[in-house]
Amino acid sequence: MRRSTAAAVGTLTGAALIVGVRLSVSAPAVPTAAPPAVDLAGSGQDADPTKKPSKKPAGSDSGSDSGSGDSGSENSGSSGEAGGTGLADGVYKGSAVKNPYGTIQVSIKVQGGKITAADATYPTTADSATINPPAIAALKQETLQAQSADVNAVSGATFTSESYVKSLQAAIDEANA
Repeated sequence: MRRSTAAAVGTLTGAALIVGVRLSVSAPAVPTAAPPAVDLAGSGQDADPTKKPSKKPAGSDSGSDSGSGDSGSENSGSSGEAGGTGLADGVYKGSAVKNPYGTIQVSIKVQGGKITAADATYPTTADSATINPPAIAALKQETLQAQSADVNAVSGATFTSESYVKSLQAAIDEANA
């Protein structure tokens, strides 16, 4: 009788200690390193694209006679008549969206009223190093095909997918403004 009581007390004490330790231990905060930025603006060395100032002078310098008239007709034609998405040409950066594994920020390049390129900064540490690169690549491809933020989530990368879509929608909203 004493042995069974001692065994039960020992088991309960051990279980309580294990649960207490698990609840008090948390993973250390790991700084996330962003991958190198892709220059969507095509301006060479400058990896921080400024969307409107860099695009407006380029459109006005490319031909003040017919170039500015063509870009105006592209914008009006891309608002629905020519099958465009109604987006203004330029490079747009969505808001940075945090998730439990880091922050994701999407940038898009719009030409002719269509999304021609998409890039994202994302965490590349711990499990994110194996999950994020293929997930972001798949999301980029879907973005170019869908021409909207209506893309399917990548299995196994739910937080990454949700953050990508929110940031992408913010970039598209900025391109619509």
